[in-house]
Amino acid sequence: MTDAPESTAPAAPARPAPERPEAEEGLFSRTYRTATAGFAAVMFLTGLAALAVVPTLPTAVRDLDGVALFPLVAGCFVAASLLGGVLGGQWADRAGAQRPLAVGMVLAVVTLLVSAASGSVWQLAAGRFVDGVAGGMIAVAVNAAIGQAYPDRLRPRALALMSACWIVPSLIGPPLAGLVAEWWSWRAVFYGLAALTALPALAVVAALRGRSWQAPPAPAGDDAPRPAPMVALAVSAGAALGQYGASGWDIRHLLFAAAGLALLVLFANQLLPTGTWRAARGLPATVLLRGLSSGVFFTLEALVPLMLVTGRDVAPVVTGLAFTGAALAWAAASWVQGRLPERTPRHRLVVVGAVVQAAAVVLAAVGSLPGMPPAVAASSMVVAATGMGLLTPSLTVLSLGHAPRDRQGYASSAMQTNQNLGQIVILGIASALFNAFLSAGSDDHTGYAAAFTLLLVPGVLAAVLATRAREA
Repeated sequence: MTDAPESTAPAAPARPAPERPEAEEGLFSRTYRTATAGFAAVMFLTGLAALAVVPTLPTAVRDLDGVALFPLVAGCFVAASLLGGVLGGQWADRAGAQRPLAVGMVLAVVTLLVSAASGSVWQLAAGRFVDGVAGGMIAVAVNAAIGQAYPDRLRPRALALMSACWIVPSLIGPPLAGLVAEWWSWRAVFYGLAALTALPALAVVAALRGRSWQAPPAPAGDDAPRPAPMVALAVSAGAALGQYGASGWDIRHLLFAAAGLALLVLFANQLLPTGTWRAARGLPATVLLRGLSSGVFFTLEALVPLMLVTGRDVAPVVTGLAFTGAALAWAAASWVQGRLPERTPRHRLVVVGAVVQAAAVVLAAVGSLPGMPPAVAASSMVVAATGMGLLTPSLTVLSLGHAPRDRQGYASSAMQTNQNLGQIVILGIASALFNAFLSAGSDDHTGYAAAFTLLLVPGVLAAVLATRAREA
């Protein structure tokens, strides 16, 4: 009996080429490289615009005869980002993060043009307010997109890359903007930024189209409360009124400040997870920690340069170097936390970061004493940024881990909201204490030392409460 013809035997199926295991894929592998490049470009453009605009504002308000309203112009961005964060978070949960990210990028370019054409300080303030809405949408959308686009193991590295994208803007943005404003015009800074970011922004929006990081559909019966946009608008208005109230000490400004405080007390709690103020375990505690740590850092970033320039007569280039050093330290620490083993408990990094921040506060307080070299106080900004580089990405990872996939936009917006509230409230309390010492006849050194010492309270509190944010 002969063997069956070879042609009648079934052919063995061809084996596909072995695919690279998902566990080995990195940020720039084929699966993730488009999203990674897009997010990096967004953060680079956002950082360049933010860091170039801020040092230009004093010149702008002086030319527009609105120096008294500088607190309002400077604070409008932070106040409006509260509203932008809520709008962007809800939109990201409903339709994925790509749409709010695209709208935020386009709106940022438009507001640069509005600010550049300002005929009054009020138009400039309006432009900064709308820019804050755009900035809040972009920040929340990027965080939500990272949660939607990457697996858990890649999120710390993606967040570290986002921090690193601010390095070059921190090096070239402020000095270049200062030179343009001095040699040409502050309006040229705004027009130039709009021209630089318009086409890249459109390219980023087109490149990030896709369904791989769209929000999943909400589960049936999902009736979890989401903050109303009108509540966010009330909180943003309250923050803006408070900033206007801080621009003067007459009865009118005090009334505006009281109205702003009333709006914050009535509505701010509605934008945050239930249990935030009592540090309930999980997302509420994580959101609270974001506000405490951000308030400490940005208060140092505001008061230390002010002390060096007005109290020590330090050249602006020195404070500029302190800002640059802080940006580099933040990025370096963020890179380190992104390279730690995957099983490293994130809440422990928050503890370390908070302790480092407390050390920075001590440095600032010591540096405010008479006879201390200015470098001591300036170094506190670098040390504080190191702590932020460790704990900020860790808090973001924890918040995304505590939130279901269909609620990551809400979690990101809550983090952004309390970050801004922390900046406004802690800076306001520290400034009030400083002014109280001056009103009592104390010198500047005592006032600054008291304000910096006060920052130990939220810093130590963040270290103590960090265990309540750990993942289950």
